[in-house]
Amino acid sequence: MRRVYASGRLHSSCKLNLLLRNFSVATGRWMWWGDVPVGPPDAILGITEAFNKDEKANKINLGVGAYRDDDGKPYVLPVVRKVEERLMERRLNKEYIGISGIPDFTRASARLALGKENEQISNGLTVTVQTLSGTGALRVGAAFIKRFFPFNKVVYLPSPSWGNHLPIFRDSGLEVKTYRYYDADTCGFDFSGMMKDLENIPEKSVVLLHACAHNPTGVDPKQDQWQEMSHLMKSRKLLPFFDMAYQGFASGCVDRDAFAVHQFVRDGHEILLAQSFAKNMGLYGERVGHLTLVCESSDQVKAVESQLKIIIRPMYSSPPKHGALIASEILNTSELYDQWLLELKGLAERIINMRHKLMENLENEGSTRSWMHVKDQIGMFCYTGLDQNQCERLVREFSVYLTKDGRISMAGVTTKNVGDLAHAIHTVTK
Repeated sequence: MRRVYASGRLHSSCKLNLLLRNFSVATGRWMWWGDVPVGPPDAILGITEAFNKDEKANKINLGVGAYRDDDGKPYVLPVVRKVEERLMERRLNKEYIGISGIPDFTRASARLALGKENEQISNGLTVTVQTLSGTGALRVGAAFIKRFFPFNKVVYLPSPSWGNHLPIFRDSGLEVKTYRYYDADTCGFDFSGMMKDLENIPEKSVVLLHACAHNPTGVDPKQDQWQEMSHLMKSRKLLPFFDMAYQGFASGCVDRDAFAVHQFVRDGHEILLAQSFAKNMGLYGERVGHLTLVCESSDQVKAVESQLKIIIRPMYSSPPKHGALIASEILNTSELYDQWLLELKGLAERIINMRHKLMENLENEGSTRSWMHVKDQIGMFCYTGLDQNQCERLVREFSVYLTKDGRISMAGVTTKNVGDLAHAIHTVTK
């Protein structure tokens, strides 16, 4: 431990240790980064690395958070390919776009999220800026809260939540706390626990909500529960910050998946909304997303938009262009939009079908446990209810790769491997 005198100076022995740690005897050079510790590996990337090293032919990767087709391969939507060809024919330049993004795209994106007939948009009471996918939207939103939210600099996350939520808000200088969400006994939604926690959260705090397809549990509130949550949060003056990474990907219907957002806005909430096109358009590597704020007045809109630009400018200056052009073309062309909705429905239906098949195969294996939660949960991920020991056995004995908390990506389940997967799960849960 370093000892510091009242003057603030380090003890001489501490100075010597510091110098020794930052001097390489081998090279005879000073090292600027001698005190940097090795960080822990990313849990999800570690799963993929282990999967890639496994030489077994029937290995299954259920860790990756990206859509896969029924052959387990990355998939590009045909509508995206079509738009890319059109863009190539136009021979567009590579100039920067504005700090807040492509105007036609931001308007279309806000309409998709808030609804085509949304009054706040029609009345000019929303601000939408293009960001580096949903992660960037959360980060910009967090910076805005840190700088301008006049009350508690605390964000409440559901327990559990997406692993990146905590570092995003923490690294933005905000305090992070949690509220109850998942019921491990039922593998379902802890509605009563969440409502009790919302009643006790200090007024004028920020609450992070997953709009649909909760990550990592796949457990979503019912519509009447969303309505009760909205009324309670309004009465307690809690600011909703929605993360909507799976609109349309969860149920196959963009409006159904945005129900919570629509309900809260109808109830008069001023919300923040992080929006991503990674999952529902398959634009993972293009980093396409938006942050939207609903305001009370046109004066607020002008002020908020100006400050969001000031936050973005030193952070990444302006958002990427190519993926935004693709998404904008799809949202603003009726023929392409209809094609996208049809293809998006197909993605969602494959995931839903795999949930049913996994449950059926587990029952056919003779499992006496209830697996209804596999079917009832929604979206890309499923909280299986498996404990750490069972998960480790799946990896060790069956080359089924998943996180130690029992979360699996349903996108990794196919008609070819669902039988083997069910057998493996049944074996470790007997």
